[in-house]
Amino acid sequence: VQSELKTVLKKIDGLISSNKADEAKELIQMVMSKLDKAVSKGVIHKKKASRKKSRLAKKLIKLKAA
Repeated sequence: VQSELKTVLKKIDGLISSNKADEAKELIQMVMSKLDKAVSKGVIHKKKASRKKSRLAKKLIKLKAA
């Protein structure tokens, strides 16, 4: 669970930094799901997952506006 989460987070950060909003938008749902799964398995704290979700959503909105 932890390695899958890290991989997906790196992937979406790469898409956001390379200004690929459409691909990032498709991947964001999977990232949110992986974060929730990591919380349920006890891999990360629920507040850390919430913080990650919030920051990713904010980055994606900023990317779409640009």
